[in-house]
Amino acid sequence: MRELPLPPSPGALEHPSIDLVNSVIRLPGDVVVDAIETPADATSWLIERGLAAEGSMLESYCQNRLLGMREDLREAFAAAVDGVRLGEHALDRINAAMKAAPQVPLLGMAPGGGFVRVPEHPVTQVVEQAMSGIAEDAATLLTGDEAPLLARCEAEPCIRFFLRTHARRQWCSTRCGDRVRAARAYARKKEAAAADARG
Repeated sequence: MRELPLPPSPGALEHPSIDLVNSVIRLPGDVVVDAIETPADATSWLIERGLAAEGSMLESYCQNRLLGMREDLREAFAAAVDGVRLGEHALDRINAAMKAAPQVPLLGMAPGGGFVRVPEHPVTQVVEQAMSGIAEDAATLLTGDEAPLLARCEAEPCIRFFLRTHARRQWCSTRCGDRVRAARAYARKKEAAAADARG
């Protein structure tokens, strides 16, 4: 799996839906880094988050479905942040993902003994199970107490979402905040130099 050059945004560790939406980032200079660019990347991403069992392997069809969900959730988060209606097609696809697999983990036995809860499903439904859990998380986030905290990073060209940890937070990371502050300082300095040159 490709490592992203930014730490997880606030809320991404608690919400796999935010984590999925933020699995692709844009950096200055039109650089795009995608943590789930290949089927192997997507498989590793799901396994690391406990959304797929060790030894699972997604095919490109399944990876493309996960990428499609990422775009649907991005639309849903943007609609929530901007206060606009989400398109019916994206809403239908998110709801279909929630219904695609049961969310009740079954009772199983751990290799060393003892009981564990495990998501049981055929290997062919790995992506359905993962997408169902991610869609459920998004639905809970968008309709729950944290919904008003959802925000889009205001640093250009960043496209990540996060949960505000305080009302004035504008950026998903210190790095994005530093970049914006540096750009503002540079603009002020340039403006002052231009004013000095004129007068």
